Amino acid sequence: MDPKINSRTHTWSDPRSLAEGRAGLTGLEFMAALRDGTVDYPPSCGTLEFQITEFSEGSMTLSATPAEYQYNAFGSVHGGVVSTWLDSAMGYAIQTTLALGERFTTLDLNVRFIRPVTAETGIVLVTGLVEHRGRRTSTAQGELRDDRGKLLASATTTGIMFDAP
Repeated sequence: MDPKINSRTHTWSDPRSLAEGRAGLTGLEFMAALRDGTVDYPPSCGTLEFQITEFSEGSMTLSATPAEYQYNAFGSVHGGVVSTWLDSAMGYAIQTTLALGERFTTLDLNVRFIRPVTAETGIVLVTGLVEHRGRRTSTAQGELRDDRGKLLASATTTGIMFDAP
């Protein structure tokens, strides 16, 4: 039996242009530049099929497209992909709170997989909401829901802040 072979082509912009585009912007301004296309999305956004839908200070909503090429051996989207969508939404929510010259990175990530996500699920919405914004750490919560609002996964994160080099 010959398995059906699929392929996918992916292109992306040089990630150094993203860093250059980030210079001189607050976190909220940077998110607006990504949304408006004045700064290219990071390569991970295209690889994992997600983009900014809406945001405000301390809040982010991404839309993501589950696809077969993201599947694990059990026939659903790999937990690492779901985790990355949630980490991105929560991280971008934290990003919206950053002042000029301030950066952060994820310190920890806790994900709960509630229901399987497949290509048949359709476009999902991934939200991130900052719970606490401190001087050195921030916490956020995230949810991944289908188009009917059914909860598929949830997460929490802690981000650690630092000054840009």
